Amino acid sequence: MDQAATGGRLLFGVQTPTQRPWPELAALWRWLDGLGVDSLWLADHYVPPFRLDGPIFEAWTALAALAGETERARLGILVSCNTFRHPPLVAKEAVTVDHISGGRLEFGLGAGWFEPEHAMFGIPFPAPGELVEQFREAVEICDLLFRQELTTYDGRYYQLREALFRPPPVQRPRPPFTLGAHAPRIMRIVARHADRWNSIGTLEEMRTRVALLDDACAAVGREPREILRSHLYVPAILPEEHPWDSPEAFRDYVGRFGELGIEEFILQLPPDLPRERVEELVLETVPALRAAAAGVAPAARG
Repeated sequence: MDQAATGGRLLFGVQTPTQRPWPELAALWRWLDGLGVDSLWLADHYVPPFRLDGPIFEAWTALAALAGETERARLGILVSCNTFRHPPLVAKEAVTVDHISGGRLEFGLGAGWFEPEHAMFGIPFPAPGELVEQFREAVEICDLLFRQELTTYDGRYYQLREALFRPPPVQRPRPPFTLGAHAPRIMRIVARHADRWNSIGTLEEMRTRVALLDDACAAVGREPREILRSHLYVPAILPEEHPWDSPEAFRDYVGRFGELGIEEFILQLPPDLPRERVEELVLETVPALRAAAAGVAPAARG
């Protein structure tokens, strides 16, 4: 594995599904925060995509409560589904969490993808072109609302008239934007607005998407390396990958995706994973990889 593939930067985060009972979920986030993971994330769904009859909490209210359970990790939703909420509402929810967390929010937003839950709850699911345009307007609106007190926006799908937005976010000029995307048309939106780009995909899919992002950045005149490149590992979507299996498996996963320029690895946490495995990766494997990339000896534990 080429340790320099990550460019000297390696970030490690954990996504926890919101199907767990609340006391268990809150305790899990406190534990992960204490371990020192860089970031903690929730998914945004009305039903679990891979077990439709399972329980699930609403993401933004859960994130607000979890912000109060943690102290140091960055936190966010990977990613908030634009079709679920009016953009000014999600912007207000985000600013609220930014204040509750003391400025630790990563603002995640995506166009929406899981059509069955839309059908279940009577939420319109637009055609692809309309879905992308709604997403573009939502990203522009949230960016404006975070940056200024008074916003007017005349879009095709959303309109604001001298909309007051107070208080401003703790993070100025705005919380960092994490945009989830992989299609060519939506990559232009990422290139213009994202601080972090996140995608779920195989090695070959990510290779193609990284090239799409580079092309989109060139088209809008932005330096591609300004955008943090992030990969989300979901076991149900990527069964061929096994980064939780061992330190060797994690190093192999980071090495292969790191060669594509991926700098952040967010792993969904399986419900039955031994805590010792998580501790080993967070406390030993990740620091050793960071030290190797930086060309320094890892600090001793304790």
